Amino acid sequence: MRETLAGPRVLLRRLREVMADPIGAQERLDKIVRLIASNMVAEVCSVYILRADGSLELFATEGLLASAVHRATLRVGRGLVGLIAAEARPLNLPDAQSHPAFAYLPETGEEIYHSFLGVPVLRAGRTLGVLVVQNRSHRSYTEEEVEALQTTAMVLAEMFAAGEIEDLATPGADLDLNRPFRLEGAVFADGIALGHVLLHEPRVVVTQLIAEDVDHELARLEDAMRSLRLSVDDLLARGVEAGQGEHRDILEAYRMFAQDQGWVRRLREAVEAGLTAEAAVEKVQSDMRARLSRSTDPYLRDRLHDLDDLANRLLRTLMGRPHGPAGTLMPSDAVIVARNMGAAELLDYDREKLRGLVLEDGAPTSHVAIVARALGIATVGQVDNAVGLAESGDPIIVDGETGEVHLRPPGDIELAYVDKVRFRARRQEQFRRLREKPSATKDGTDITLMINAGLMMDLPHLTESGAAGIGLFRTELQFMIASSFPRLGEQEAFYREVLEGADGKPVTFRSLDVGGDKVLPYIRTHPEENPALGWRAIRLGLDRPALLKTQIRALLKAASGRTLRLMFPMVTEISEFERARQWVRNEQEHLTRHGHATADKVELGAMLEVPSLLWQLDELLETVDFLSIGSNDLFQFLMASDRGSTRLAGRFDALSPAFLRPLRKVATKARKAQKPVAVCGEIAGRPLEAMALLAIGYRSLSMSPSAIGPIKAMILDLDLDRLSQRLNAMLDGAVSASEVRTELRAWANAERIPV
Repeated sequence: MRETLAGPRVLLRRLREVMADPIGAQERLDKIVRLIASNMVAEVCSVYILRADGSLELFATEGLLASAVHRATLRVGRGLVGLIAAEARPLNLPDAQSHPAFAYLPETGEEIYHSFLGVPVLRAGRTLGVLVVQNRSHRSYTEEEVEALQTTAMVLAEMFAAGEIEDLATPGADLDLNRPFRLEGAVFADGIALGHVLLHEPRVVVTQLIAEDVDHELARLEDAMRSLRLSVDDLLARGVEAGQGEHRDILEAYRMFAQDQGWVRRLREAVEAGLTAEAAVEKVQSDMRARLSRSTDPYLRDRLHDLDDLANRLLRTLMGRPHGPAGTLMPSDAVIVARNMGAAELLDYDREKLRGLVLEDGAPTSHVAIVARALGIATVGQVDNAVGLAESGDPIIVDGETGEVHLRPPGDIELAYVDKVRFRARRQEQFRRLREKPSATKDGTDITLMINAGLMMDLPHLTESGAAGIGLFRTELQFMIASSFPRLGEQEAFYREVLEGADGKPVTFRSLDVGGDKVLPYIRTHPEENPALGWRAIRLGLDRPALLKTQIRALLKAASGRTLRLMFPMVTEISEFERARQWVRNEQEHLTRHGHATADKVELGAMLEVPSLLWQLDELLETVDFLSIGSNDLFQFLMASDRGSTRLAGRFDALSPAFLRPLRKVATKARKAQKPVAVCGEIAGRPLEAMALLAIGYRSLSMSPSAIGPIKAMILDLDLDRLSQRLNAMLDGAVSASEVRTELRAWANAERIPV
């Protein structure tokens, strides 16, 4: 087999020499087409490059009329060349003129040529141009010739990507490689970010394309494939205790792809054609990505992510590079672009340099989105193919108000956003002027506004926003950014610093809420089919007494001389809360007995996140000192809607009567029991939803710091008594979520309430 491919290898070696010549870009392209034509015994070789306007421009040719260079163009989808660009697959024809897509270009003089072979010039699955050879005779090109032309096209793709040909395009016609993109997604976190792309999983740039020693490259490929298969087998072995389920199906699919002989054969053939092992992986995966990304089958499109991940793992193995962003140079105005990521991964980045986040997947209530909001990072999710279109270093704008992402924006768009940022700054200044104003409605109802926090960097927001305190302090964030479990002394010092930073304002700590998608690398867990419903939060804490008791002891000591407010998440039965409460009493007695100062007063509460508590409200309110509504989880459990599911994001409305009615019941019973109740989920920070919460009886809301200003502005203009009568009357009747939302928005517009 390798003997028959000596011709392509000779072509690649000669190409390498041409690429190294100190000559201009046009002369280099002209040499390349002559070299390809000579090597393939073709009378014509032409290179067409995709422009930003969607047309393909002839950049170089051997055999067609030289006067057609930079003059002849075809729209994508028109003619044979346009068809190849549209479908990203080769076309091999013994009689091109008989094909229904054939389009005659008289300026090229191609009418005398019959046989035609064209291949797309691909990079990362994206079509950059088309490479064509032609002959007068009627002939079908061999598979070996098709493979040789595809391999050559890959070399051209890297030349195009390097920017060498930018100045050759017809004046006023930009290349598609640099084309601006306006992408649409869902708003995950408010804000505007102008910066430069940082790929979360940086694309491996293959610089050594042409093999020096084919046998050596084949051996390297075999070693890397063996390592890849072992790593996938290890993932399966570690997950065997979890039995069957979706997670195991995914791993089995990984193993199937890693063992796929068709994939391996294509990789070997690319190496045998003269590519390095790395270049072979890039070429084969780029071909597969181009084909699968155009498929309308959702299963095949989902599998593309699996194939991409495997190919990236194989590339990193070959090049000796770790996974993830380790060692990546971070720009001072970084906007991370990722398929998806966990909350802990986001916290690994330097906050001072982080401006925005773009995700292909995820949902607004996913934990990474919550952390992004806590950090004040403009975030847009569900942006299709963001990773494939972006390159590290590309200019990018993230609009966390509209859900738009502008990749490589033109100058006028950039200037418009500079003005928009200035306008936002003026609006934020208006909100800051409200900071000292009491948070009360027009008809005199006092509302307590607090912030959600989790890191020391959040503490200055208390003063900046004018919030009354911290309604939710997520203690798990300290654990997620630590490389090992924080010791008692470290926890105590941290919590004391938080309380001192709050400067007398109340702080409600939430006990450690890990598990699910918030995994601590130093705590061993078991894979679960439904992690949101699994071993997490208080369930994990009660099963790991040392973990929860250490945190309780640290909090009690840190709150010496103060009031400690502590709530437990994911309480399902009152007995769970009672066990945790007894542990607090035991720890307090232990510290006192050994001469340690503890909190002067301890208030213990529960987060109402699990629907089962809705049927235990009377008993619960007799037991707790306060309640906090975790609306994110409560909503997903009531609606059986995974908060991280892209397909379900936005399907169900938080203003649905099915959600507002049980919330109203909680507020009513808490008021009768004279127990404080607050809402600390994401809906508390959205003006329209917050308006509904106030109308059904809530008087305490906790939200991201940036939401305090807009929510206070809404409250100051709100006649709460009239709205309460209207909304409660609607909820007592037959009404849909869309009707509730429409009515609330109409009310706000009529009353000139900013929402």
